[in-house]
Amino acid sequence: MMPSLFRIDLPDAATTASLGSALARALPRTCVIWLRGDLGAGKTTLARGAIQHFQPGARVKSPTYSLIETYEIGDLTLHHLDLYRLRDASELESLGIRDLEGDVMLIEWPEHGGEATPAADLQLSLAHTATGQRTLEAVAPSERGSWVLHQLRQFLQADGYKPAADDGFA
Repeated sequence: MMPSLFRIDLPDAATTASLGSALARALPRTCVIWLRGDLGAGKTTLARGAIQHFQPGARVKSPTYSLIETYEIGDLTLHHLDLYRLRDASELESLGIRDLEGDVMLIEWPEHGGEATPAADLQLSLAHTATGQRTLEAVAPSERGSWVLHQLRQFLQADGYKPAADDGFA
């Protein structure tokens, strides 16, 4: 069985975007992905890579002020949410968060939505390293998330990713 946790080094923005593209290829029609990390950790870059996989050259901005950006991609609907500026978790209900269920949701700053934030199938935590690079840790708390991680692993290996021995990915 595929491990439900792994870590990946992200030496630059291009690698982060490539990871987003690999994630896009692994997405089912419905999935909730939490994107966690400090400001500047690469959450929007990863989301941009996923969205641009489907719509190359698309202008993908962080939904920091609009809170939700929706992309219709064939028979897939992808919602990119940024909850950083959410003042109260009850705002998610007024934004119609329940209407988005059944689609793909990439949610930045999910902790700002409290219990109103849909449960994650996959949690991606991005962090800065001491050397100025970034790492990503993926955790799959659901069966769907484990399936996505398995698919992601297949795509990363096909793309030539060489995991470190201690990253849980091998």
